[in-house]
Amino acid sequence: MEDDSGVFAAETVEDFRTYEDFLDSQIKPLDLFYLEDQELARQLVELGHKGSSLEREEFETRKAAAEASRLASGSQQKKLASTGKELKDNFLRALAEREEANRSGEMTSIIFIRDRNSHGQEISGYIDYSHRLKSEDFELYFSGKKRLMPKPTDLSFYNWGTQVAKHNTSSNYEVITEMPSGLLFKCKKDRKILNVDPEAAPGDSSIRTPVQCDLYLHVVIYDHVTRKPATSSCAPLSN
Repeated sequence: MEDDSGVFAAETVEDFRTYEDFLDSQIKPLDLFYLEDQELARQLVELGHKGSSLEREEFETRKAAAEASRLASGSQQKKLASTGKELKDNFLRALAEREEANRSGEMTSIIFIRDRNSHGQEISGYIDYSHRLKSEDFELYFSGKKRLMPKPTDLSFYNWGTQVAKHNTSSNYEVITEMPSGLLFKCKKDRKILNVDPEAAPGDSSIRTPVQCDLYLHVVIYDHVTRKPATSSCAPLSN
């Protein structure tokens, strides 16, 4: 057998259920042909004559550390950005109420915001809340260090001063712009249409909630329920 010592030094042990699986991964059919004994082949690998010389104790230690890291990572992911924050504004409280449902996929909320940017220009846009939660650190918003504002990369963005308009598909919604009644958003998960026209019904499994707050000129949140939770009904939230 040729000496491939150290090959697995940087490999993750998470790919292998047991130490024996780890050893077997380095045994080739030709090895078994000559040795005619899988256990002997494993012993040669374990002794470092072929492949990695990673011993059983070290494998088990790395395996336990990897599992602990995985559990810790999962625990961190479950922590909500709004947890422990003092939320004095209606808008931030409304976002906090919807955070867990948007992270879990039970709900996908679209946030309409109209306000003025740092240049004094009036801008407005529709934000996919669930999409933004996955791509940004919302602790900055919930702690008041940063204001959530529409971006040209959001579902819809319009600068009333420059008349620049942008529309983008997100991970949850397709944007429909050719309708005479205005913008429509199609949920990718259930293919249902969310209508943001204030004079029309928002659509099946959706609800429109205006939010009175001090942070923006105008805020409306559209909640679309995409999955029923197992323990309780996921009724659309209101303020």
